Amino acid sequence: MKNLLLFLALSTTVFLTSCEGPQGPPGLDGINILGQVFEVTTNFSFNPETGIQESLIQIPNDIEVYESDVILVYRLEKVVNDGNGSTADAWAPLPQNFFFTNGDIIQYIFNHTFFDVELLIDGNFNLATLGTDFTSDQVFRIAIVPAEFASANYSMEELLEVMQINTNDIIMLPN
Repeated sequence: MKNLLLFLALSTTVFLTSCEGPQGPPGLDGINILGQVFEVTTNFSFNPETGIQESLIQIPNDIEVYESDVILVYRLEKVVNDGNGSTADAWAPLPQNFFFTNGDIIQYIFNHTFFDVELLIDGNFNLATLGTDFTSDQVFRIAIVPAEFASANYSMEELLEVMQINTNDIIMLPN
């Protein structure tokens, strides 16, 4: 009986691994479809015209950014030690808020173009007085995720029709 079960298990494994299904999209030579990530350490400087702390980061020349690409920014929150000598970086996505006991608030935010990322610290008080704990030697991870603009521009009715959703099945919530 054990031999029969072993034979069936091996036969099933061979059968499932030898099956062929539809192939995925072919690779494109010279085109990187993976996201690109780089890290920077920066210092912010106070801009008296805007009243915020700013830092401008140039995207490296070897990373090509398109208008449709998505850019994400993470701030190094801390380095975690597992107790066995290994460490790992803990990243926090922007925007990131900090609330102080006196009621002051700051927020790390960003904007970007094809060639740079502008990191900003905004707040509800005079940011010229913001300590260097938040403005000096700050480490950020910037990720560029390849994306394409959607070619379809459906109305809600067309979208429901394409997805074969009956409008009678939709539950409308009161305003």
